[in-house]
Amino acid sequence: MSISAEISTPRLDLDPFSDESLLDPYPIEDEVREAGEVVWLEKYGVWASGRHQRVTEVFGDHEKFISSHGTGFTNTFLTENWRKPSAILEADPPEHSRVRTVMVQALSQKVVKGLKESFQRIADEVVLTALEHSELDAMQDLAVAFPLRALPDAIGLAPEGRKHLLTYANLNFQAMGPRNGRYEEALAGATDAAEYVEWQMRRENLGTEGIAAAIFARVDSGEITESEGSLLVRAFLSAGLDTTMLGIGNALVALSENPAQWKLFKEDPEKLARKVFEETLRLFAPSPFIGRTVGVDMEFAGIQLQKEDKFINFVSAANRDPRKWANPEHFDIARDTRGHVAFGYGIHACVGQMMARMEAETLLSAVGRHVAHLEVAAAPTRKLNNWLRGYEHIPMAFKAE
Repeated sequence: MSISAEISTPRLDLDPFSDESLLDPYPIEDEVREAGEVVWLEKYGVWASGRHQRVTEVFGDHEKFISSHGTGFTNTFLTENWRKPSAILEADPPEHSRVRTVMVQALSQKVVKGLKESFQRIADEVVLTALEHSELDAMQDLAVAFPLRALPDAIGLAPEGRKHLLTYANLNFQAMGPRNGRYEEALAGATDAAEYVEWQMRRENLGTEGIAAAIFARVDSGEITESEGSLLVRAFLSAGLDTTMLGIGNALVALSENPAQWKLFKEDPEKLARKVFEETLRLFAPSPFIGRTVGVDMEFAGIQLQKEDKFINFVSAANRDPRKWANPEHFDIARDTRGHVAFGYGIHACVGQMMARMEAETLLSAVGRHVAHLEVAAAPTRKLNNWLRGYEHIPMAFKAE
């Protein structure tokens, strides 16, 4: 940090990744956001912002804030990462543009619409099976069970080994944060999962139909390489499940804790499922941080930043910025949520967001149609992950229609 930056930058001695912070994250996020446009986190030596305007500016300037050096805490240009870089998340134009075009086509609106009927059928089956019990774990029995059943088939994964998906994804997101005890534990426990992913991402181990097959068709046409095709499939295996699952779980808790919003949702579940999910993403972002690396020496928000510095966007804090939304801590499914940054923003915005939205809408609408009443039966257990936010278990009482 330069001398001028030391004088003008709020320096915060706090740890967003302690157990205490992960269990109760919002006070620290509020402190980061309200301390200044940009702050310096002493413990980790990184820049950060929780202001909505600044976060969108960072996301929107892919030349000054680059992704190719890692989108977590680790600068993968200076320090070797635990895995090969993502072909889409950790790439800059022009390579990123070429590969993203392939992914956009594989996850087009037409593709997602074509999957909705089968996903809705599975969602209804999952909900009705769960309702055979008056009490259940809404996280495991609904939010996890549904995507884990529906998405792997749509991708074209082999039937065997799917149990490793969540273990691998846990490591992927733990590794995005600081290299702390949670990361070390996840790394030590993911050997079998890493081997499974290395096996499953290869073309010969994937189905001949589905999203993976569409990606490898682009290999045959010469648009991407075989290696890039495999890495795009790996992106599904590492990042295509957890955030959607956590978003669904967060939505179920929010609805159960806000009876007026549940009543409103019940009036038209098909129409309002999207509104529920978007407001949940805004208020309870399942991926609360997204990182960038400073690409050039520059001034930003009055602060001198140096090339290779890490900059962490506090997405959750930005989504609760009172400068952007009135009463930001209130769960309101009638709110205009446009502008929330739970999926990022700019050229690196989540390429699978249409799929995630469809998954959440199908399950939530099924809950709205089949469930008369829901309430949290005991305190939910939070998932302690450096880069994810939500619940591991949600004991919930249900009453069927």
